[in-house]
Amino acid sequence: MTRQHFSRRRALNLANSDIVSSDTERLILVDAQDNIVGHLDKLSCHNGVGVLHRAFSLFIFNPRGELLMQQRASNKRLWPLYWSNSCCSHPRERETMDVAVARRCAQELGFTTALTYMYKFEYSAQFDQQGSERELCSVYVGQYDGEPSVNPTEIAAWRWIAPTKLDEELATSPANFTPWFKLEWQRLRSEFNIQNTSILTLENQRPEL
Repeated sequence: MTRQHFSRRRALNLANSDIVSSDTERLILVDAQDNIVGHLDKLSCHNGVGVLHRAFSLFIFNPRGELLMQQRASNKRLWPLYWSNSCCSHPRERETMDVAVARRCAQELGFTTALTYMYKFEYSAQFDQQGSERELCSVYVGQYDGEPSVNPTEIAAWRWIAPTKLDEELATSPANFTPWFKLEWQRLRSEFNIQNTSILTLENQRPEL
């Protein structure tokens, strides 16, 4: 049975409640080959049809093979209250991807864990006339045996879910999920054969870089 946890139930005991993102933080603009071409504030990166920038998505599993999912906070400009993968964000100007993924995992989920790079891809998705995502996104997987201490400024709710159950939800209610998550999950399932088992073997399935 899927277990769902709402962040407001943990708010009184939550130390990890800082505001950790800002529309003024400068992101890394790239071309399709991931070469840096400039820097721009986050708000401008997501205005209109968007400007291509670096991003990352984390997929954290527990030892039972269940995926940690988050429901995005209601104050998010793009896709508020949609369900998505464990964590997603951007490296900042002069920040390496390794530093960025560890920083954001701790800021949003309250823990750090080893993360394995799987692949990167470019996508764009329009939310409304004012904003969109246009990202070159690196996808990572990791494992964590415990419960997150989520940041309520970023996350409205969280849950662990088995891959087969998630597939059922995606088939019946795809509109509840963010567009990048649906693209990433489809590829992880089809190319990397994620099942209801430990993900430790995934590192051996990574494509050549």
